[in-house]
Amino acid sequence: MRPAWEVRENEGATRWFEFRLVFEDGARVDALAVVGGGCVCVEEVRAQPALSLDDLAVLADWIEESVTEACGAGPGPDACGARRRRARSAWPHGAEGRRLVAQEYRAAQRNGADPVLAVMGATGHSRRTSLRLIGQARDAGLLPPRRARR
Repeated sequence: MRPAWEVRENEGATRWFEFRLVFEDGARVDALAVVGGGCVCVEEVRAQPALSLDDLAVLADWIEESVTEACGAGPGPDACGARRRRARSAWPHGAEGRRLVAQEYRAAQRNGADPVLAVMGATGHSRRTSLRLIGQARDAGLLPPRRARR
């Protein structure tokens, strides 16, 4: 990862980062990510050979973690460091973790907030991982089943 460029406006900044991964078998991935407003977004990905959707999701999680760590360590009051995630080792695994996921989920629902975002913020995990944790809490009977979409 290397910083590509930065645009400052008022008290905030938007930063772009370039990523290049080269593997022993000759496979290569180039990506461009942007950080601004407390978010990390992947703007462009080029891969040879092409990535599957699962591989792309893993790449996005890896990029988000790398950029968040880089921004959190860097100087400045901009929003880049504001979205630092809780250390993953602080969240318990197993039944206790599922119970806490259900607790966060229900609290967000009561407060009218997005329950998935609440679980993401509490656990420090990506959306995909948080959805998996919510599903495990449902399977354990700690949350009601999802309503069917109509």
